[in-house]
Amino acid sequence: MEPTAIVLAAGEGTRMVSRIPKILHRVAGRSLLAHAIAAVSKAGARHIAVVVGPDRQDVADEAQRHAPGADVFIQTERRGTAHAVLAARKAIERGADLLIVFGDTPLLRAETLKSLAGALSEASVAVLGFRAADPAGYGRLLATNGELAAIREERDATDEERKVDLCNAGAMAIAGKHALALLDRITDRNAKREFYLTDIVSLARADKLKVVVREAAEEEVMGVNDKKQLSIAEAGMQERLRDAAMKAGAVLIAPETVHFSADTKLGRDVVVEPYVVFGPGVTIEEGAVIHSFSHLEGVAVGAGASVGPFARLRPGTKLGNGVRIGNFVETKAATFGDGAKANHLSYVGDATVGANANIGAGTITCNYDGFGKHRTEIGAAAFVGSNSSLVAPVKIGSGAYVASGSVITGNVPDDALGVARGRQVNKEGWARDLRSLKGGQKSED
Repeated sequence: MEPTAIVLAAGEGTRMVSRIPKILHRVAGRSLLAHAIAAVSKAGARHIAVVVGPDRQDVADEAQRHAPGADVFIQTERRGTAHAVLAARKAIERGADLLIVFGDTPLLRAETLKSLAGALSEASVAVLGFRAADPAGYGRLLATNGELAAIREERDATDEERKVDLCNAGAMAIAGKHALALLDRITDRNAKREFYLTDIVSLARADKLKVVVREAAEEEVMGVNDKKQLSIAEAGMQERLRDAAMKAGAVLIAPETVHFSADTKLGRDVVVEPYVVFGPGVTIEEGAVIHSFSHLEGVAVGAGASVGPFARLRPGTKLGNGVRIGNFVETKAATFGDGAKANHLSYVGDATVGANANIGAGTITCNYDGFGKHRTEIGAAAFVGSNSSLVAPVKIGSGAYVASGSVITGNVPDDALGVARGRQVNKEGWARDLRSLKGGQKSED
């Protein structure tokens, strides 16, 4: 049976020292919550329930954005992990197996969760554990031959139990036919007067139900509780994304200097030079080259295209095959046809550039009038001379020329020359006369 996933996202995250909820902090351009939702989705969850804190519409919106149709439940009081799970009672009552994860573990893999949920084929409860390099502070999993006898919090453990390095990672799977009955029997008879999800193990054992452990790597199950841990998770995710890109056939000349977003897609034989940043929503087709110190976000780059160095491609940019975007060129909401070029020092925004058109150095599209954005259309094989300003809305026809230094405010027909600049006048001897007049007045400073 495909499980129902319950993502716990109601924690306050006070250690983040931020006005932003912990769960909305980002790793590789994606919120911690979005990482958790992606993992349970890929693990095969049919339904997703997200438990949020009171007055956290921003977290609820993020959940719906990444899992449209997800059920969002509010934990009105924070009284422990089992209390949080039971906030999603209506989802539990469906009777499906449960896959419970914490929303602040962005490195948790879908394959691990699939294994955890799959353990319910032989057991009623499955707990995710890890081998800690330093187990101090963690709850210990007391297991024999993969079967779990108990979860012992460190303060309650004996000296011998504290030597155990198998620790509780938090994630858990519970068979649907037993889930609600077990959860409802958890009590708050403890020092903090909270309802602990870990108590489900002893309750299941008391009912003679089988409880098993599935293990994950320690770095995979790390939780994010402060900004330092956020940076560690970012580093771990970047290493994972770089490795995946190279295995898929991309060339990263200096991998440690390239920053990916979780959804970056690089085609085969794409070459990425050092110090490139990929923001969210970037797709690079086969054989393209991204040169050093370029920043791309919300961009589609065609096969064999070349970008940079020092290029900034902003959201809505689409480059056709073989397009050349050179140094210190910025684009935004601009579409370039196959073979078009903007090789240096230009801004092209809210524009369509036809195939094989050439944008000269220093050209800008003047797309904003202080109130709204307007489009510039440049036809196929058009040539826009250097240091030109195209004042939108305006159309440059196919095969047309724009003379260098022009300020174009009207349409230029196909194959025409557009010139919009003052006529040059040469005044013979003017410079000599000026020097003669001013020569004795030159400052020595």
